[in-house]
Amino acid sequence: MKIYTKAGDLGSTSLIGGTRVPKSHIRIESYGTVDELNSFIGLLSDLVTDAEIKIVLKEVQDRLFTVGSSLACDPDKEPSLKIPDLKEEDITYLESLMDKMNEVLEPMKSFILPGGHQAISTAHIARCVCRRAERWCVNLQEEDLFVEPMVIKYLNRLSDYLFVLSRYIGHLNGVPDSPWKPRV
Repeated sequence: MKIYTKAGDLGSTSLIGGTRVPKSHIRIESYGTVDELNSFIGLLSDLVTDAEIKIVLKEVQDRLFTVGSSLACDPDKEPSLKIPDLKEEDITYLESLMDKMNEVLEPMKSFILPGGHQAISTAHIARCVCRRAERWCVNLQEEDLFVEPMVIKYLNRLSDYLFVLSRYIGHLNGVPDSPWKPRV
């Protein structure tokens, strides 16, 4: 099978279900951003040494493929297709991980500047890309284009998780938070 089809050479692509849309369509932006996020999660996994974090990040990547599949699907044809779903347990799982990490982290007293270690910085980049994906999904909703509500909820919680994870990676590596000290 060839990776290239030439079908998109004029600037359109197919959603799952066959509907053709411009490559600039908001739906394409949304799942393209989720794909970008998934790539950054892979990079983050390559940079961390903790085996448990690697396992969690692999699960997150799996869920992001679920999110991408949901977003890439023509909503009018989705009921007849076998697209995996997110579950409430996916959300509570991230929440439990954050709670566990927060048990060993110092309480935050200010905004935190990204940096101090490649894995910390990469977690922050992933967090930012996750927020962008969430904004694209909200934009879909605002344009009355269907997006599964669980997708937005998952992306919201995932960005929170990535923030806490960035601090936890710092903790594991002996890198303190870098508090923002605004100029007055």
